[in-house]
Amino acid sequence: MRSGFQRRHWSALLLATMSLVACSRSGNVAPGKWNREAAAQYLDQRQVVWMAWPSAARDHGTFCISCHTGLPYVLARPALRSALAERGPSDAERKIVENVAERVRLWSEIGPYYSGEGYESAKPAESRGTESILNALILASNDAREGRLSDITRTAFNNMWALQLREGNAKGAWPWLDFDLQPWETADAQYYGAAMAALAIGIAPEDYRSSSSIQERVDLLSSYLNRESSKQSLMNRVVLLWASTKLPGLLNSDQQKSIVRELVKEQKADGGWELPSNASPEGWSIRSTLKKHLRSDWTRQSEESDGYATGLITLVLQEMGMSRKTPSVDRGLVWLSRNQNSEDGSWYSSSLKKNRSSSSNIGHFMRDAAAAYAVMALSKDTQASGIDFVGENHQQDSLRSSGK
Repeated sequence: MRSGFQRRHWSALLLATMSLVACSRSGNVAPGKWNREAAAQYLDQRQVVWMAWPSAARDHGTFCISCHTGLPYVLARPALRSALAERGPSDAERKIVENVAERVRLWSEIGPYYSGEGYESAKPAESRGTESILNALILASNDAREGRLSDITRTAFNNMWALQLREGNAKGAWPWLDFDLQPWETADAQYYGAAMAALAIGIAPEDYRSSSSIQERVDLLSSYLNRESSKQSLMNRVVLLWASTKLPGLLNSDQQKSIVRELVKEQKADGGWELPSNASPEGWSIRSTLKKHLRSDWTRQSEESDGYATGLITLVLQEMGMSRKTPSVDRGLVWLSRNQNSEDGSWYSSSLKKNRSSSSNIGHFMRDAAAAYAVMALSKDTQASGIDFVGENHQQDSLRSSGK
């Protein structure tokens, strides 16, 4: 979650851990290849930095889980185990799961990520809603690999359901942190959070999604996600599409295909996607238009393809059942394999808020998420599902001929 600069406390640790990654580099990777060991080392070392960062520390000896570093790491890191011949989770993975489980156990007595002190009064409720979803998703993801829903994960879901909004325009969603930080902590990120909740429900083992005790809640969530979808940024709808692959009935086939066609249309000539123009909500306003082109410090947004947008979108297209040979997926994967940083194993992506120093801790946040989703996309083993994505090849041909 959001934290201020405290370089005096963590700069030495950051430099030390990044130097370990740099020492392990293997030079340029040939097109079509990527360095799994370097990616794992980058992700592991960045999580070590995050867990030791004083600004991430919370009470009872715990630390907060971030949407940019912690959550993507837990989702992505298991994808590297087989290729690296690892026998089990990394130390950082275990510590995150243990940290989340501890906060779930102490839910009634542990403080929220952000108390009212120093923040507006809404922040404790926003913190609780956000954390409840992240906790459920992390623990459900961990349980899914074991094939059994644990008691602590059931408790995490119960905590999450208790905070679901039951009235108002956001009925069916949850309070969500808003620090005006795209793409995860803005007013419209409440939708992103609700879609992540749907993903957690869908991946939970033992057919948790079909439990009679939660059907009313799931229906509220589904209604919210469908009701508000037309107002959302394309990146929010990507997460909705992802959730729909795990939670049957969330979207129908036509709705899924519509989002896929949007994604294909936005793919750039180099095979990647870029975040800034796709991270703002639908509809026109001076503010949203400016944010697509300028950061809050008046520096220009990047117009280049980036690892976060390309990694997440390419992953979700494969989750939809599109094979690696599908033109849009193939081009996305080629972009990812060719654009891994040969020095530290990461993928480029930059802050939408400010022009951050790439050597700073905060300057790594977008790259942390980009690396995680790039790893997931590149590691995904998919076969064609038989779904007919009408217009996909035609749109790819149109893009190539237009040079878009």
